[in-house]
Amino acid sequence: MSTEPETTEEAEPGALGAAAEGDALGTGDAPGAGDLHEAGDVPSTSVDTDGAGTTEGGSESTEGLTGGAGSGAEGAAAQLSEAGAELAAQRVERERIERRKAEKRGPIAAGTGLSGTAAELLAAVRAVESGEKPVATAFREPEPAPRGSVPEPERRPRPVSAPAARPSAPAPAARTVEAVRAVLTAGGAPDELAPQVVAALGDGADGQLREDPWQLLRVTGVRPEQADGFGRALLGAECGPNDERRGRALTVWLLEQAALAGHTALDAPALTAALSQRAVPDPDAAVQSTLAEGDALVFQDALETTAPAAAPAREAAEESDGEGEERPVRVLVGLERYALAEESLADGLARVMNSAPKDDGSAAEWEQAAASAGRSAAELIRTAASHTLVVHTGGDASRAEAAALLRAARGLGLRAWAATHTTGGRDLRTSGPAPVDPPDGPEGGNDTTVVTVADLLSGAEGPGRDADGALDLDLLVVLDAPQLDVETAAVLAESLPDGARLVLSGDPGVLWSAGPGRVFADLIAARVCPQVASRTPDPGPVGELVSGVGIGELNQVEAPGKEVVIVPVRDAGEAVHRTVQLVADSVPRAIGIPAEQTQVITPGHGGAVGTRALNTALKERLNPGPGRFGGFDPGDRIAYSPAPGRTMPGHVVKADADGLHLDCSGAPVVVPKERVEQSVRLGWALTAHQAVGLRWPAAVVVLPGDAAAALTRPWVYTAFGRAERHLSVVHGVEQALQRAVAEVPQKPRTTRLPALLRAQVPTAG
Repeated sequence: MSTEPETTEEAEPGALGAAAEGDALGTGDAPGAGDLHEAGDVPSTSVDTDGAGTTEGGSESTEGLTGGAGSGAEGAAAQLSEAGAELAAQRVERERIERRKAEKRGPIAAGTGLSGTAAELLAAVRAVESGEKPVATAFREPEPAPRGSVPEPERRPRPVSAPAARPSAPAPAARTVEAVRAVLTAGGAPDELAPQVVAALGDGADGQLREDPWQLLRVTGVRPEQADGFGRALLGAECGPNDERRGRALTVWLLEQAALAGHTALDAPALTAALSQRAVPDPDAAVQSTLAEGDALVFQDALETTAPAAAPAREAAEESDGEGEERPVRVLVGLERYALAEESLADGLARVMNSAPKDDGSAAEWEQAAASAGRSAAELIRTAASHTLVVHTGGDASRAEAAALLRAARGLGLRAWAATHTTGGRDLRTSGPAPVDPPDGPEGGNDTTVVTVADLLSGAEGPGRDADGALDLDLLVVLDAPQLDVETAAVLAESLPDGARLVLSGDPGVLWSAGPGRVFADLIAARVCPQVASRTPDPGPVGELVSGVGIGELNQVEAPGKEVVIVPVRDAGEAVHRTVQLVADSVPRAIGIPAEQTQVITPGHGGAVGTRALNTALKERLNPGPGRFGGFDPGDRIAYSPAPGRTMPGHVVKADADGLHLDCSGAPVVVPKERVEQSVRLGWALTAHQAVGLRWPAAVVVLPGDAAAALTRPWVYTAFGRAERHLSVVHGVEQALQRAVAEVPQKPRTTRLPALLRAQVPTAG
């Protein structure tokens, strides 16, 4: 590893391995840790509300509704106006929930293994917590389905909508908006929030708001203390912490915050603890009221208590003993939107696994195709030949194995396609010394059979749909599969025809999806399908360094060509200065990689060394200009966010009456001028979540001192792994980097998918 500076201003002696000495990093949370994390069960995440999706730590906090100049009406309205597409989706979900209220049933029976009413379930939780009953007898698990069968669930999930296909909200009627403005003014809230309130609550929003002021929490960005102040202004003496309406609204708000942190549901004890911290006098009653109104659902899932190796013995014992020992369960509460998606995904994957593969070639033909491929690729080809669902794990070099599978499948006459998370990730070639050309693709170019997941589902690209509405294909390889959130994965699974093969391929060490769920990790944990692990290592010093991080080791590596360079810094100002110097001068001069091929990665958007500060400094140096097109100039590097959680890097081409014209990895994009502010930002610097699934010839990873608490092994692994040939680390976190790599894993997410899959599909191996 090179630690010698090109000049005395560019890099000082130091090495990643030296960070092991000194005090250990504390385990505090990133700035902005939320109430659920304080309850001890749910990790927090900072959420940037400026339209670019979920981010890591370092995001700026939401301004108060009635703050000082520049932070009150204008600040809140600016933040909230940037979530228009999501608000439209919330409105659709709200209408669906209202329909369910009208059809409200007696005992709640939603999800897998639910028995009894909400009150009975919560009482059982309390009995376990108080020690009155052991967990194995507090709940009774329903009769298990026969092994290998696919039982019909009590409540068949309805298909979920593809996020990219959600219609935009119609413009609210001027009269309705004005009526809501009057209510907001009466409650001391900024009247600029009126369009967002109408989009969230629909027709009659003014009446709903007067009747229940805490409905203001339905608007993205509004916090409980702001809604409490609004309620006091409207209700006067009638307003109190024990108001049933407040308890319901806070329950839904906490579940929504959990979804932003990646959870699809919450353990009931964690939810009630968080409500207690919000001064709700009777958390159990608040949860019961929310469930009775249909604003949330409750589930009872069996816990996995036996090691995989002992599973056959356990099953044999259960069969011999008749009824067998009752298994412990957990009670979860979640929003209907994510519950339906998770159940739909489990059903879709079970259908794929139980479908016989299409007759598409003899075993000898598949074996011949495997024999002509490398060792790891051959294993993947053989496994895909005899199974309809396969998990394929590996680093960036393993994409060559996916390419080999596509070539083999198309050689046998299959309609084989690959889908990736980002436009820039469509190139199946590796960065190693012997690149693998895409199947049927031009030399050195992108393969026309590789599309983005969003374009595949929307029909903008890809095979299209057959007469039954299913994707017209025989094999689908999903690259960067860890980036699939539960809703997108559900749509994908439901779109596959019977008999089609699905291969989910990706690196399990990278950050999970920006949206709720941990689909790839859950499928690995459930052990319901074959898993093929790549044996192809990522090449070069950068690959060696990243591979070590993946197993918790921060090693020094030999970097004779300055492939890895450490640049120690003392403060935020020096970090910004050194970053600009590396991108604009040092890397182009010493490594030969131009500035436009170097990507800066930093932990968050806000702060002195966040993406905003770095992008401002980089624009001033690399493409100065007045920003006459909504803050942008031709030639600016940008990050375009067409939907929450999706980022498309590119650059500005021009602007005209149609909007801002962008080039995103060769694809022309026109962003209407009214959408520019909320969906486009400068892109010289990105967060690791925005950069996942993409690689650049060079990457500069910035670790300012205030980022220490936000670092985890997956974050470091993801950030370092974005570099192909050269990695510079602007290092200001001292010993925290070593500690994060060795001891801080991915923050856990509460999901139901493993339990749902195990209930429908026998465990593999």
